[in-house]
Order: sequence, then C-alpha cells, then structure tokens
Amino acid sequence: MATERTRIRLRNGDRVRVITGKNRGVEGEVIAVMPEKNRVVVKGVNITKKTRKPTQENPRGGFDEREASIHASNVRLLDPKTGSPTRIGVAFDGDRKVRVSRKSGARLGE
Repeated sequence: MATERTRIRLRNGDRVRVITGKNRGVEGEVIAVMPEKNRVVVKGVNITKKTRKPTQENPRGGFDEREASIHASNVRLLDPKTGSPTRIGVAFDGDRKVRVSRKSGARLGE
C-alpha cells in the first residue's frame, strides 16, 4: 500500500506543541524529521522504553527510555512573536522562499 507523501515544513530545531494525542499540550524541540513517513521526533514527547540485552559491559541489561516518532499532523509550530501554535506559510524574499508564521507573519527559523 503506497501512501501519498506530503511536504513537511518542519525542520530540526523548531519549537513545536503537540495538539492532539496522549501528549497534548507538551512543547518540545524537533530532533528528527522523517518526510518519507510523514513523522517527526520531538524531544520529551512520546517516551517509550526499549529493552537492552545484557552484555559484558552491562551484565544486568535494562531499559532505555527514548523518544518515538509521532505523526507530523499532531504538532504545530510555535509562533516566535506570540508563542502560540501557528500554521506555516511560504513567502518570497527576493528570489528565495522563506517560512513565515500564518498568525503573525513573522519569519521562522532565523
């Protein structure tokens, strides 16, 4: 089953807020973007436990807590002026495209 790929306008380092799901309202920084799966990894959101097998260095094994990805539609970028969630638009600065906030018109990522 082939899924249609949509363009993700989020980038590493963006401040986002989760708008739906079990982590709703949590803010964090995007640490990975997976455009082929339409998912993002946000620091401190969707923490899962991964088991580690015992090794010679760590004979007891144990658990690692790490962030799992969430769907990109479940997060919104935070507006740099107001701090509220906003959609992302594109504007032209000469011959370059730049990301702008739809709510305040502020340039993003600079």
